Amino acid sequence: MISSAADTAALAGLFASAFLAGSILPAQSEAVLAALLIAGRQPAALLVLVASLGNIAGALLNYGLGRSADRFRHRRWFPLSAAGWDRSAALFNRWGVWSLLLSWLPIIGDGFTVLAGAARTPLGRFVALVSIAKAGRYAVLAALL
Repeated sequence: MISSAADTAALAGLFASAFLAGSILPAQSEAVLAALLIAGRQPAALLVLVASLGNIAGALLNYGLGRSADRFRHRRWFPLSAAGWDRSAALFNRWGVWSLLLSWLPIIGDGFTVLAGAARTPLGRFVALVSIAKAGRYAVLAALL
């Protein structure tokens, strides 16, 4: 399994890249996962698990940000206008928690996780749906490689 400090560092790097990609920060983790899968030093299932956990953790950060957004969304520095926030919230409310199955998508998926926090989506339901979406994406990538 993990036989060296280099393997541990690779897994930590994968977790970090997946965490950043799962958060609202612009990042990609698929290339890191693909490189590690191709290198073949760790089992694919372990790599998918580590990437999934990192990405889900990033989504949980977004959820927390969404839960506190009401306090800050009327400030000048908030990234969305009031109208933009209302449009986004209406879209989330239209599709409901099922939109979290699209949380694997770049950019808009992150928005869904923030809006889920703002909408006070139950945490268990949030984690379940986001886990299916994010782990599913990594599993498909691993199967394709």
